[in-house]
Amino acid sequence: MARALHVLSNRRDKPLVVGDMGGLSEGVFESELFGHVKGAFTDAKSDRVGRFEMADQGTLFLDEIANLTLNQQARLLRVLETGEFERVGSSRTLHASVRIVSATNADLQTEVTAGASARTCSSG
Repeated sequence: MARALHVLSNRRDKPLVVGDMGGLSEGVFESELFGHVKGAFTDAKSDRVGRFEMADQGTLFLDEIANLTLNQQARLLRVLETGEFERVGSSRTLHASVRIVSATNADLQTEVTAGASARTCSSG
């Protein structure tokens, strides 16, 4: 479906980039989506372009979006609202114009309700 939306859009001549959110740990989430610069962490031996930068002017398909933690969701929110992000280890702000398409097998309404109940119960 994401591919069909991309092909039928005015962005069809630009990239369609896929990111599987189901397999991203907290440690690689930002590097995968936003990229990193050489030396940002131990294994960062060269600069790496992230999914948002690769998809600039095109479409980014985020599969299994429900698997993101609350921390990951917060980091994603800024780029969704402004199109701005920084590569890990860089203070230079980059901008990307990206159409976002997302999917999940999870029942998001149930997930949201369960999360709200858990926070209510734990706060007293």
